Amino acid sequence: MNVFKRFNFVGGRVLKTGIAVFLTALICDWLDWPPMFAVITAIVTVEPTAADSIKKAFVRFPASAIGAAFSVVFNFAFGPSPLTYMLVAVATIIACHRLRLHDGALVAVLTGVAMISTVQDNYFASFLVRLGTTGIGLTVSTLVNLLVIRPDYSRPIQEKIGQAVRDTGNMLEKRILEIIQNQPLHQTTKMDFRQLLKKLESIETLCTYQKDEWKLHRSDRKDMRSLHYEYKKLAILRQIHYHLGNLLSLPSLELDREKQHVISEMGKSMKTTLFDADFTIDDGHAALVSELVALLKKEVEDREPQSQRFSEEAVIFYELLSIHDLLEELEHIHKLEAKHQRLLDQPFSEGSY
Repeated sequence: MNVFKRFNFVGGRVLKTGIAVFLTALICDWLDWPPMFAVITAIVTVEPTAADSIKKAFVRFPASAIGAAFSVVFNFAFGPSPLTYMLVAVATIIACHRLRLHDGALVAVLTGVAMISTVQDNYFASFLVRLGTTGIGLTVSTLVNLLVIRPDYSRPIQEKIGQAVRDTGNMLEKRILEIIQNQPLHQTTKMDFRQLLKKLESIETLCTYQKDEWKLHRSDRKDMRSLHYEYKKLAILRQIHYHLGNLLSLPSLELDREKQHVISEMGKSMKTTLFDADFTIDDGHAALVSELVALLKKEVEDREPQSQRFSEEAVIFYELLSIHDLLEELEHIHKLEAKHQRLLDQPFSEGSY
């Protein structure tokens, strides 16, 4: 397997697709059945997780039966004409939509359309053969997904979250620099923030894949706890990005030197914490928090009594303090996880009881 890791274009899913196609074609060759429909089904049925393959197989088989049935009916009525191709495709899509077989629509349409030119005089036998080949493709691809190269998304999740944490630190520093320099939001900053949000969505997808895999395979308790910890970090990152997004929505404004200094130092301290492997908050950070609290309190007290909104400066102080609270939570859960991992790594001894 290490040979395949040298090539970025040969991943586990690509390899599983190749194995599924080979086995499917081999079985069809033994049965003297046309392998085309089975191979098409096997290709589109390999999913990121075995759970998805099993779940979608129960949708794709009846959907394929619908596509094959329409192919036989319209081929009998109009022959292999352009009208038949159109009717089979449209009727199959509508039927799958009405019956809520959305995950099987693609396989059903491909099966129905590809079947038109191969239907012989014995329409019922052709229909059964197509169902058989489709069933072989579904079964083989599902078994390959279940038994061959079980996917493990734990390491990609850890790596992507670690990179997302560092990207968040850079993004926070970049936006704070724009604020204290009285600059409007740069387009590159806005685009980078959107890309960061997309990365978080992709990480959440990987977490879902890993949880689905554990439904079918035995999982190590340590690995499950590790993923749970990573998911907590991801949730905190989501909240940090909420407050960071509020900072991005602020207009440009002028700040005096004292406020510029406190905000700038706070941004640097937060970035240092996010880049630290243990999310350690240094001693100087507490002094900056006290200064921010004092500035926020002053802004609130100086607000006009009839005013129902806070100033932009008060919003900046509040958002930075909110991010600080989340960094404290991040440091706290990391300490708990490190402590628990040390307990798990301790050798078992009778004297411990």
